[in-house]
Amino acid sequence: MPKHFWKVAILLSLLLLVTIAASFIFGSRTISMAGLMDGLFHPDVTSHEASVIRQRIVRTIFSLLCGAALGVAGALMQAVTRNPIADPSILGVNTGASLFVVCGIAFFNISTANEYIWLAIAGAFITAIFVFTIGSLGASGATPLKLVLAGAATSAILSSLVTAIMIPRTNVMDEFRFWQVGSVGSGSWDNILLFLPFLIVGIVIALLTAPALNALALGDEVATGLGVNTVTIRLFAAVGAVLLCGAATALAGPIGFIGLLATHVVRLVIGPDIRFILPLSALTGAIILTIADVCGRLLGSPGELEVGILTAFIGAPILILITMKAKMRAL
Repeated sequence: MPKHFWKVAILLSLLLLVTIAASFIFGSRTISMAGLMDGLFHPDVTSHEASVIRQRIVRTIFSLLCGAALGVAGALMQAVTRNPIADPSILGVNTGASLFVVCGIAFFNISTANEYIWLAIAGAFITAIFVFTIGSLGASGATPLKLVLAGAATSAILSSLVTAIMIPRTNVMDEFRFWQVGSVGSGSWDNILLFLPFLIVGIVIALLTAPALNALALGDEVATGLGVNTVTIRLFAAVGAVLLCGAATALAGPIGFIGLLATHVVRLVIGPDIRFILPLSALTGAIILTIADVCGRLLGSPGELEVGILTAFIGAPILILITMKAKMRAL
């Protein structure tokens, strides 16, 4: 066990509680303590503040679950690709989910979360398979650099297809553009119940594959010598990651950089052991996404600034710093 694991876990848990409280209280309108208590503990009270709190409870839970899913998905993808900057958005998985959703809206008139989620997961799976296939071509196999390049190229191609489908269809553009930005404002109890099975299955897969992923980090030859079937482990871990990010993307839109930020911060603090990175990445991802949502409500008041804009604004500079650090090490 890493030396500071429990200290970090306790600190993150306390920060999570503070984040939840902030999500309840702050927004386009700040809620008083009396309104907070009424909304949480007095269901018979029907005041405006109590009603706002009840809506924010659903939104906060939805945000926490999506953030946790994206954090774990990022950790899995980085472990599978042995690349510290791997992320669903960087590898093109989110864009694949977006393409399938926009096709569903344009050609099949889909409009419900239940339809979104299956299309997004199908798009994420097909894109992940395509990127790994392209990245595996050549004598060197699936190197971290080749996977990132394949993901970037695939993302660019799929983004152009999304634009090509939307431009001649005004109704599709209007419906899709709000989903594409990424927001947790659409959270509802129905969406949470729809999301939970995918979240549970994805996290179970992550926990079951974690010991073998640690061996995989030592290299394929070493992992094979330790009795790990590298192909099977990569496949199962990738399935878990795609389930998590595909379901989250379907319901909240393509929110980028959460997996990258959460996992990288956790790895810097506690080290490379994926068994301990996974739970802390879930906590960190939930905190980052919920804080971004609160900040979006405050900055966009009386409306809101979508959380996908904020995570990209924060995540892109951090990605640049990580890339610069990796380049300096290589030199």
